[in-house]
Amino acid sequence: MTSAPLSPTARSTVRRNAVRARTDRADLHAVLDAGLIGHLGLALPTGPVVLPTGYGRDGETLYLHGSSGAASLRAAAQGVPVCFTVTHVDGIVYSRSAFHHSMNHRSAVVQGTARLVTDPDERWHGLAVLTEHLAPGSWDSSRQPDRKELAATTVLALDLTEASVKVRTGPPGEDERDLVDPQADWAGVLPLRTVWGDPEPCPLLPAGTPVPARVSSRG
Repeated sequence: MTSAPLSPTARSTVRRNAVRARTDRADLHAVLDAGLIGHLGLALPTGPVVLPTGYGRDGETLYLHGSSGAASLRAAAQGVPVCFTVTHVDGIVYSRSAFHHSMNHRSAVVQGTARLVTDPDERWHGLAVLTEHLAPGSWDSSRQPDRKELAATTVLALDLTEASVKVRTGPPGEDERDLVDPQADWAGVLPLRTVWGDPEPCPLLPAGTPVPARVSSRG
């Protein structure tokens, strides 16, 4: 599966600005692994919904989770087709023309049918994958879910077979007429970077509790 190309279906084939499409599965993994939150889209009887959702990747499987009472997850578990997206904005592209203003970005779109994870071992594994994606090193260092917490949590698995990736980099694209206009505005890229701040301890921690390396190393 790792060597399988992206966009194996008509609906996941990039057509608009296809030059920005990436077909290497490693690009998909990179976009997903660099993100912390995605958006889960599906159509409910009450209308379409798109919800911010935590996730974690293990190979070619994406694990999602949420409250067992969530209507969206219940629908997904019953076979409603879903779409899951992750986007990173890397910069604002300023052009000499309003039409060519853009964003440098990396985005992934995964489509398919999610599978309700019922096997106890896989549920445990999926929750570990989710925790480690959000906060590496924390699954083994934290109290793990008890029976009540497990009952309150739905875990879904989404296969990454049907997916697409688009990436835009570089300066603006310009029309020739704007390049020769002496009154044209400034053009270029304003990069956008996300950085970690200093750890802020819980006020209920005993005084002097050290910040673990798994937290401090991310800064």
